[in-house]
Amino acid sequence: MWNRETRPDPGWLNCERTRVAYLASVLLLVAVAVCGPLTLIAQATPRPLAVPLPPMGWSSWNSFSNTVDSQVIMNQARAMVSSGMRQAGYQYINIDEGWWLGERDLNGNIVVDPKAWPAIAPGERPGDMSNIVRYVHSLGLKAGTYTDAGRNGCSTVGPDLGPSYPNTGSEGYYQQDFLQFAKWGFDYVKVDWCGGDREKLDPAVQYAEIARAIAAAETITGHRLYYSICNWGKNSPWTWAPNVGGVMADIWRTGGDIVDPIVANTKNSGRRASFKEVLREFDQAAHPEAQHTGFYNDPDMMVVGMQGLTDAQNRAHMSLWAMSGGPLVVGADLSKLSDADIAALTNPDVLSVDQDALGLQATQVAEFSPGLEVWSKPLSKAGERAVLLLNRGASAAPISVRWGDLGLDDSASATVRDLWARKDLGVFHSPYSASVPTGDAAMLLIVGSEAKWTTYKAAGSAERSNSRDGIALSRDHPIQFTNVDSRSHVALIRIAYINPGNAPRIAELRVNGGIATRIAFPPTVGAHSWGEISFESELDQRGAKNVLSFSVSGDLGPTIVSISLQGN
Repeated sequence: MWNRETRPDPGWLNCERTRVAYLASVLLLVAVAVCGPLTLIAQATPRPLAVPLPPMGWSSWNSFSNTVDSQVIMNQARAMVSSGMRQAGYQYINIDEGWWLGERDLNGNIVVDPKAWPAIAPGERPGDMSNIVRYVHSLGLKAGTYTDAGRNGCSTVGPDLGPSYPNTGSEGYYQQDFLQFAKWGFDYVKVDWCGGDREKLDPAVQYAEIARAIAAAETITGHRLYYSICNWGKNSPWTWAPNVGGVMADIWRTGGDIVDPIVANTKNSGRRASFKEVLREFDQAAHPEAQHTGFYNDPDMMVVGMQGLTDAQNRAHMSLWAMSGGPLVVGADLSKLSDADIAALTNPDVLSVDQDALGLQATQVAEFSPGLEVWSKPLSKAGERAVLLLNRGASAAPISVRWGDLGLDDSASATVRDLWARKDLGVFHSPYSASVPTGDAAMLLIVGSEAKWTTYKAAGSAERSNSRDGIALSRDHPIQFTNVDSRSHVALIRIAYINPGNAPRIAELRVNGGIATRIAFPPTVGAHSWGEISFESELDQRGAKNVLSFSVSGDLGPTIVSISLQGN
């Protein structure tokens, strides 16, 4: 049923993308590319497609615990501007736990302390959160807020966190609270899980209900609320958070906090970060099959600039988060950042890796001895890879990277750039080696020639499809690719598809009968125009033994034209 052919990639990825936001969500490490590699449908017109990049901003929790107020937020917003972080791309000022004391009026509306959140400009009413939102917006930034999926928030965990504020969650008030957040003008909402966890609620159920409440609030107000799920990786949110409730989720936490909240009191004394915990959260966020451009694994807010890390560790921390391709949310006090901290946070070469339009997450492609690792992140331009040489060992050591491990042509030369030095190192033949200090990392941009791709194209019955237009996926007609060849455990896969509708269509992919991964297929132009989605997947079988199955639970799915495979 499937025709197979192998050919070199013709460099079609190096095209302009149009950055267009859309509200769909899915689960898959994917990114929308604008042109397709497949000559089998060369007469179709590719559509430029793109979606939101990982959010960049600041959150109050790491440095201020639940002692946050209007003055803290104004100071941090001003520091984001004066430090040059806004110009570098940071935009969110997120108010975490402690902004609300848990009081509601007789109608169930949130009551805000007017002393903590006073009027800022003439004509404003004390206790109105839209005051601080307007101030943040006036600086060219966006404002974020916080609630819990349960009845109580995280500040009720224990006395070491300061005052205990019961009833600071939104359970029972989802529709009312998220509509209020949108009316206040907030752009971002983080939904924690402390109350939900203590009540032993089902996170997939609660966060789905919240997703629907957010969608309703957006419909009523016309105002976008970026949705951040924070249940610390419990119940594997990467398997259900995307398209949760049939609506959307933007980011989901994959692990716990880097900084243990129990060690800090309300004055923030003793709150320190450790590079060991940074590495732990980086490892816990490694779910490349679950990341999609616009929808990202979240390894927790960063601790760059906090006590406990050296300048070298701060740079390595930034490298790890950029390679993850997820949110860059700073937890340090922005008014106390050193010049070295700011330089680490604003390095444009490193930020461009995190903000790359393809949206993929790095995968480990080699480990030549224990603790000496090579990580690769495919970028949106053909032949480009961000590469991390990570030394977890006890002493400095050389680490080598081979072009073939990156999905590049091992027989061709490639250019190498040091992203922290912002310096081109020259042209090299495979392999390239660098000495990396213990507990540190080298971050490189390697530009070479793409290795060959194996393309499997659809050829169904005349009533369902033809070789040009592929096969229409529906509830009654799942699609299966058999005998898919893999040269390695982790493969880069592209799906060419058609979606002539006005909204993304959701499908599920199972590799070798494993857990389903949700994929969003954004609209294309017309019945014969096609788009493409890229993702990375672990394949269980080496050689031509893998089975990739597509299905939908509804009536409308995309038309699958072909898949192309490249092994690392």
